[in-house]
This record gives sequence, structure tokens and C-alpha cells, in this order.
Amino acid sequence: MRSSIRLARHVVANRPAAAHMSAAAAEAGASRVALVQGSSRGLGLEFVRQLLQRPDHSVVATCRSPSASQQLQDLQRQHGADRLLLVPLDPNDELSIERAAQQVATAHAHLNLLINASGILHDAGMTPETGLQKVTLASLTKCFQVNAAGHILVCKAFAPLLINAAKASCATEERPAVVANLSARVGSIGDNRLGGWYSYRASKAAVNQLTKCMALEFERRKQAVSCILLHPGTVDTDLSKPFQRNVPPEKLFTRERAVRQLLDITDRTSMQDTGRLYDWKGDVVEW
Repeated sequence: MRSSIRLARHVVANRPAAAHMSAAAAEAGASRVALVQGSSRGLGLEFVRQLLQRPDHSVVATCRSPSASQQLQDLQRQHGADRLLLVPLDPNDELSIERAAQQVATAHAHLNLLINASGILHDAGMTPETGLQKVTLASLTKCFQVNAAGHILVCKAFAPLLINAAKASCATEERPAVVANLSARVGSIGDNRLGGWYSYRASKAAVNQLTKCMALEFERRKQAVSCILLHPGTVDTDLSKPFQRNVPPEKLFTRERAVRQLLDITDRTSMQDTGRLYDWKGDVVEW
């Protein structure tokens, strides 16, 4: 078993030229399609930007109200509606997710990459709990809805398009369709040495377990869909803003750097990497 995605990188880097040509030929008949859920700001928006820089990629950007996101609208004008499809999707509303999946299916026959980038740590009236007495049902529910339930329900709705990538000969064991759910090191039970942040930690542990179950199911059915989790590190976004004071400058990543590092991991993901949580360096994080 691989302890790091770095081994996968080594294998790809040293693959014979014929294997590279075979992969390219497999993709020649269909462009690669990536979907980013939670794309109106932060890491999600940066994923959309960087994926659009790849000429062979079409991108689907979903959020609750794409029409209200000036940055998404600007990106669509810049790249064209044929390359950037904007789709309303509320990850807390199953009907909204289903409608979004139907809309995407009319435009694209398959998905090569699904990134669930939405997440919540704090908002008005909710902050990470520093003690047991501060835990509330409202905070638990909101964190689980956004950080865990929404991710797996989106995966459920778009699974047929991910599976279709293999049928379209643009997904293989070496380069499968990829589901990348954003998680966090603080969701690790084995790595938890400080406690606190009850709702956030538990919701990230939940999305880890849900993703592992999904990975095993795709693998058992011999479907070329690799499901991984990503810990981006501490990134300069609204989510981390209130907690950046004690972060060393070299450990506070720009959005551009964070997304570049995470896409490097998804680019190298094979079926052998499925069901694991990777940090931004490509190292496996213990559960």
C-alpha cells in the first residue's frame, strides 16, 4: 500500500512513453470535464480559475447563486459559456442537487473530476467551540450539513457522470475519474492532541468516513473512480481569517499556491490512491 501520493508521482514520471501516448489517445475523443462545488469564493473559485487555464478542460462551477457572483460571471465572459457552465446548487437541498445534476448531464456526458470545496468553520453567531459547554445542536447541524452531508449528496447525484468517464474511455485505472473532497487534518482522530473545535473536527471526521465508504464501493464494483480527501493546509481565505494570527508566514498559503498543490495531487491520483486523506504535500494523513 502506498503511504504517499509521491510514489504515484514517481510511477507516472517513469512510465514508458508508450503508456503516455496511450493515455493521450484515450482522451483524444473527449475533453476533460471538471466540476467544482462551492465555487463562488475562496478555494473553490481558485479551482475554477486554474482549471480554466487548461485548454483541454471544460469546467462546471456550482454554488447557491452563480448569478450573484461577479467573479464567476467575469470568468464565464472571459472563457465563454461553452467552457464554463454556471449551475445553481445548494448542497443543503437535495432537490437543488438533483436539478443541478440533471442540468450538467444535458451539457456533459461525463465528469473526470469532482471537487467538493464548500466548507464552514464559523459564521454569524457560530464560532469553533473551545469547550464542551459551548457545543450546540445548531453548530453541530450546520457543520455536518455543509462539511459532510452536502459533499456525499453531491457525490451521489454526480456518480453516474463520473462512472461514464470510464465508459467514454477517458478514465482508466492509472488515470481514473477523481472525487476530491476537501477535509482537514483536524478531522483526524489519531492526530487530535489538542481537542476543541468539536463541531468542525467531527464534521471533517464524518466526511472522511463517508468518502472511504464511497471509495470502497466504486472499487468493489470495479468502476474507475478514485475518491480522495485533501487537507489544503492553512490558506488565506475567509474561513481561516480569524485564526491566522498564530500561523507562521511560511505556513499560511495563498489560494493560488494551495490550489496548485492540490491539483498536482488530483492529477497524479490513480485507483491505488483511493480512500485516503492526503495533505498538501501529498503525504497520507492518519485517520
